[in-house]
Amino acid sequence: MQSTGNGRAPVMADVAQAAGVSHQTVSRVLNDHPNVKPATRERVLAAIRELGYRPNVAARALVTRRTRTLGVISFNTTLYGPASMLYGIEQAAKDLDYFVAVAALSALDRRSVLDAVERLRDQAVEGMIVIAPQNSAVNALSQVRSDIPLVAVGCGTHAALSSVAVDNEAGAERATNYLLDLGHRTVHHVAGPRSWLDAQEREAGWRRTLLARGAAVPEPIYGGDWSARSGFEIGREIAGRVRDGQDPVTAVFCANDHTALGLLRAVQQAGLKVPEELSIIGFDDIPEAEYFGPPLTTIRQDFDEVGRRALATVIDLVDNAAAGAPAPRQAPRVTVGPSLVVRASTAPPQV
Repeated sequence: MQSTGNGRAPVMADVAQAAGVSHQTVSRVLNDHPNVKPATRERVLAAIRELGYRPNVAARALVTRRTRTLGVISFNTTLYGPASMLYGIEQAAKDLDYFVAVAALSALDRRSVLDAVERLRDQAVEGMIVIAPQNSAVNALSQVRSDIPLVAVGCGTHAALSSVAVDNEAGAERATNYLLDLGHRTVHHVAGPRSWLDAQEREAGWRRTLLARGAAVPEPIYGGDWSARSGFEIGREIAGRVRDGQDPVTAVFCANDHTALGLLRAVQQAGLKVPEELSIIGFDDIPEAEYFGPPLTTIRQDFDEVGRRALATVIDLVDNAAAGAPAPRQAPRVTVGPSLVVRASTAPPQV
């Protein structure tokens, strides 16, 4: 920030003097009031840039009763999906000139989530976004008082909350249909943790597609924790079954890309060729997916769009509440569609 001639930081009166307008006109420009001539607005903005003036957020909040601050509840994780959701929300907030206060939890249990909601209330946030991929988090949010706008993200498409979610079932359907269309008689599924809504919905989409196509429905393979390590252990088991002729496994849909990476390494280490002997498809499209050996066919989630839609949804709720409008009769639920990315890890089965 620049300073005025006497060494102090510029204030609104300095901007008004530099632009040749009144203090009230500067205030109208800062609050985006429509009744300001374009030429006057540009003069004020030029003076703000020249002086390096920064509005006093606290003072503006006293006048407008708006803090332009949103709370985001997440949890400490390096998992690609939740971390990407948080980044997408932060970028969308920045684009819309909103501040974000993040409460990162060590666990998404009921007490932790409700405590985080109360801490963010104390920071005068206008609304909240909660990354809630587990049953426990969704159950906790159902007990939050309705006096503050709240949107859940990553909570699946069936939660009875205002929410924005990737359509995991549709993504699983695309993955499964693609493998069946290649000629595989069925598709095996390496599932994610059962307490995760994403895992539940991906399994549901996979199962429904097999039933609709009249294909056999193998028992899902549980034990995955989203990690490459768990995928590797499961991959060794699958490779053994294929090599021993116990099970005609030709195609596997993994609940996420890291699981697929571990599985890919295990079956190749066991001597199986991918995709000639085994097709593998993942879910997420992590940045490394196209550099796997072979590059991984997967389902891409658009986390930037999730962030934008989450911000738009919570801001609509905040604006309606500020205007005294009644709460919507039905909680808004926004679904973001995933897409299939075809690479070299899938192919028709050997005859």
